[in-house]
Amino acid sequence: MAAFIAHVGVRWTDQDVFQHVNHAVAVTLLEEARIRLVFDAAAEAGVPGFSDGLLVTGLAVDYKRQISYRSRRLRVAMTVDELRAATFRIRYAMHDGPDDGDAVAVTAETRLATFDLAAQRPRRLTSGEREFLGRWVA
Repeated sequence: MAAFIAHVGVRWTDQDVFQHVNHAVAVTLLEEARIRLVFDAAAEAGVPGFSDGLLVTGLAVDYKRQISYRSRRLRVAMTVDELRAATFRIRYAMHDGPDDGDAVAVTAETRLATFDLAAQRPRRLTSGEREFLGRWVA
């Protein structure tokens, strides 16, 4: 299956004293890309449930090269795996430019759990959520 592609922008203020994007900003850029998948694209597909409660339960980030402000627009390719009853994992490849041929600067994964905020406990993925995420299973 194809990856879900999101483009995220690097702002002037995202660079640190070494003139590159630091860890905290890189994680925020991954979050922006993830929002486009699980909130925006899911809602457009008629699957709004993730916005009712979705928690990050784990995060791992590996840096392959620096991202500078000069990159300005990054391409983030996301796939889904470990699709379970109430959890799933998103894997990321963040390229240091907007095109497919641009080098991968960051690889990462986020483990997520659907969550019932009112009951304060995990909830099972709905069939619609499972079907939506299945589009991006690698």
